[in-house]
Amino acid sequence: MELLLQGGDFEAELDEQVVFDRLDSDENAIWSLLLATGYLRVTKLERRGRLLTKFYTLRLTNMEIESLFSKMIRGWFGGRTRQDYNDFVTALLTDDTEAMNEYMNKVSLQCFSYFDLPGSAGSDSSPERFYHGFVLGLMVELQDRFRITSNRESGFGRYDVMLVPLSKEKDCAYIFEFKVHKPQREKDLQETVSNALAQIHEKSYETGLIAEGIPSERIRKYGLAFHGKKCLIGSDQQNI
Repeated sequence: MELLLQGGDFEAELDEQVVFDRLDSDENAIWSLLLATGYLRVTKLERRGRLLTKFYTLRLTNMEIESLFSKMIRGWFGGRTRQDYNDFVTALLTDDTEAMNEYMNKVSLQCFSYFDLPGSAGSDSSPERFYHGFVLGLMVELQDRFRITSNRESGFGRYDVMLVPLSKEKDCAYIFEFKVHKPQREKDLQETVSNALAQIHEKSYETGLIAEGIPSERIRKYGLAFHGKKCLIGSDQQNI
């Protein structure tokens, strides 16, 4: 979705015949549905391998559809819960780590069910991915002030989430690293946060930001540690 809304395209192996009962079990089925209903168009088709498997390069059909998708995603974070998201964003922009922790722990207790959490029945995704996606969603409304990217290379590795200010004079830049607590290696969530912050520094994730002219003192680094429904957020601006 992020690539599509940026005007880009992506490649998928999909079935041209839409089978609705596969929408819950096949992650590519949704692209088949959107292609069949005209929301996506094929820009390239390749056949590969001995079985000549079809690989489609897809993008949104036109700017009207792009506008529709943009409004739809904003709607997911509007209405009844919009004030809560504003609370998180406000806390982030004011370096209020205590309020960020309060928000995340409140939401995790109220909204994260057992079946949502990594490691539960039927879930084979990496633990960080669940929390990564949730927090990234909270930041959608910042797209007018920041360039929001995730899983991109910088320094000696790939950061989880980065917010690059469109106005370097007005806003700071932000780097986020997500870690799920490993009881066999870490004594508590505070140690997990420390390990996340250490990774940001050791991998020099701020390299790309500094190359864009953002001074190191204007770069905020956050480690987010999770264990089930418990969360701890810490930054390099505080003593954890």
